[in-house]
Amino acid sequence: MAADEDGEDGGRPPAASTPLARDFFDRPAHEVAPDLLGRVLVHGPVALRITETEAYGVPGEDPASHTYRGRTPRNAVMFGPPGHLYVYFTYGMHFCANLTCLPEGVGSGVLLRAGEVISGVETALARRSAGSARPVRENDLARGPARLAVALGLTREHNGLDACGPGSLSVVEGEPAKAPSVLSGPRTGVSSGKETPWRFWIDGDPTVSPHRPHVPRRR
Repeated sequence: MAADEDGEDGGRPPAASTPLARDFFDRPAHEVAPDLLGRVLVHGPVALRITETEAYGVPGEDPASHTYRGRTPRNAVMFGPPGHLYVYFTYGMHFCANLTCLPEGVGSGVLLRAGEVISGVETALARRSAGSARPVRENDLARGPARLAVALGLTREHNGLDACGPGSLSVVEGEPAKAPSVLSGPRTGVSSGKETPWRFWIDGDPTVSPHRPHVPRRR
């Protein structure tokens, strides 16, 4: 994987690097989710172009959302101000990253499902390859929410980071996906609200993850 002449570590600097304002996130998640496609998420040395998202709604209305039954210590960040990172641990092995939406006290967010690493490729590759003998293809670096979190180096300690502030995490303008290329469909792997078409992706992008319907666990 050769280094790009426009950037270090096998990538290129993010295009249109103006950070998104907090008002961008102060909207319903199903409006924010498609608008995030093509934007660039930066965490430290790694930047990725967002290619797939899922929206999760407000308490009492979206049974698939972590906030459906109200505020808990685990989901407290989702009830905070918009534009913050909500990181949760799932299946006893994976972290997943979300961006919070709507005003403080409401509880809603967008799951970051997949992206194309455009800067810091070697760093992302080292993180994804750690402990594995299998080679990692570039298209698979952040193809799926758990892989995305690993590629960006996001863990529980980053829960609550402000994506609109001056810290290590930011979402910049990038090149928003054009409407004809944005598709939507049912969310992946949820048992409740599974027909809600709040999964959004860029049509034909090789980094988009495959849709997997929920399969009940055998007891």
